[in-house]
Amino acid sequence: MSERVSALRNRETGGSVQVRDAGLRGMITLRGDLSNSKLSSVVKSLTGLKLPARNGVVQDGDTGIAWMSPDELLVMVAYDDVPEALDKIAKALSGQHHLAVNVSDARSVMLLQGTFVREVVAKLAPVDLHPDVWQPGQIIRSRLGQVAAAFWLVDDATVQVICFRSVADYAFDLLAASAKAGPVGHFARGT
Repeated sequence: MSERVSALRNRETGGSVQVRDAGLRGMITLRGDLSNSKLSSVVKSLTGLKLPARNGVVQDGDTGIAWMSPDELLVMVAYDDVPEALDKIAKALSGQHHLAVNVSDARSVMLLQGTFVREVVAKLAPVDLHPDVWQPGQIIRSRLGQVAAAFWLVDDATVQVICFRSVADYAFDLLAASAKAGPVGHFARGT
C-alpha cells in the first residue's frame, strides 16, 4: 500500500513569516439546512464545537468548523476519522436533504506564522484585510494570485489557508515569495 502524503510533502520556509504545510487534514464538505438542529447536533458531536456565525470559523487545534456559504460548512476532523464521521452524518441526517463529501485529499492546508502575516496575504488577495475588517475567526473565500482559496486568521500572527491540492505548490510558492519580500507597512500606517 502506498504511503499517504500531503500535496506539499512537509514543505516549509523560514524567515519573519514562516509558511509551512499543515499536513494531512480531515475535511468534510457538509451542505444542508444550517438551522436544522440535527445537523448542528451531529457536527457538534464530531467536533465538540458549536456552529460558527456567518463567515466564521471555530477551531480547537486541528478540529474545527468553517462557515463556507448559507448552506455549507467545512467540518475539520482528524484525517483518519473522516470515514466514521461521514457514517455518523449519514445516520443523523437520514431522510433529510444534505450532502456530505470527504474532500480531505482534494485540498491542501498551509499555515503562515509570523509578525506580518496579514500583509503576506494582502499582497495576493483582492480583499480588504485591514484589522478593522478582518478579525481572527473570520473566514474569507477569495483568490491568492490566480487560484481560489479560503483563509482565516487563527490569531494576529497565524493564518490558515486552504486551496485545491492541484494548485498547492503554486499557492505555497506565492505565499513564500510574498513573505520573503517582507512587509510593506500598509497596516502600520493606521489607515
